[in-house]
Amino acid sequence: MRFAGILRGMTAAVGLGVLAFMGGGAVAQSLPKPKVTPASLEQPKSMIWVGNSFFYYNNSMHGHFLQLVRAGDPKYSLRQSSVTISGSGFGWHDVEAYFKPNAIGMYSFDQNNNVNFNKIEKLFDLAVMMDCSQCPIHPQLSPVFTDFAKKYSETARKNGAKPVLFMSWAYADKPEMTNQLAEAYIKAANDNEALVVPVGLAFAKATGKKPEINLYDADKRHPSLAGTYLGAVTMYAALMKKSPVGLAYDAKLGAETAKFLQGIAQETVEEFYK
Repeated sequence: MRFAGILRGMTAAVGLGVLAFMGGGAVAQSLPKPKVTPASLEQPKSMIWVGNSFFYYNNSMHGHFLQLVRAGDPKYSLRQSSVTISGSGFGWHDVEAYFKPNAIGMYSFDQNNNVNFNKIEKLFDLAVMMDCSQCPIHPQLSPVFTDFAKKYSETARKNGAKPVLFMSWAYADKPEMTNQLAEAYIKAANDNEALVVPVGLAFAKATGKKPEINLYDADKRHPSLAGTYLGAVTMYAALMKKSPVGLAYDAKLGAETAKFLQGIAQETVEEFYK
């Protein structure tokens, strides 16, 4: 299924933007419309994930993303690297260094644990980046988010990679963060001609529809395995530009839970970019 799809369940386009979803319903505040859509990007053959523990929890979101890609097409070739620092925000990373030659991406391991030395014309097609969990909306740290979103989008683009901003989720006990984070990430993406993937909106929609599926670790901030899976499957729906519904990989969550989260991811992505 190509990306263009029918809106499911709720109307997303309102005036100048799209509605955010919290608690299973639309809240009054509309969000800016994303300028860049997945239709403008090719399916990636290589990616770098730059972030923090939100990425590396539960054996790393990029690993689950790869399993989803393989479930969709066992022959699809995707090379990835994940560079994470515990508790980090944008300003802790040196993204320019991640693109230096003969370093990250120089070799990788195949499914039989053999080392493959890569012959690379360019390191990465996409650079997926996120700030700390509340930095984009923190009164002191939000200017850092704005500055480094610009700097690192330029760095990625200069090195042949398309910048992708990963919209993070609200804390479990602070649902008001959903709209705040969404607005900040959409604005930063629009200002820098970057794609933004609405993972935070998928969290809100899933929690509203089935709160019994806990997306959070005990600290109410980090993702549970279900939360990591939802993040990965939302990325799949956006970046691979096809529906994840029906993919066999379920991260041992069970087929019913996986199918629900796959559906949430597809609905959220369709509504967000419609």
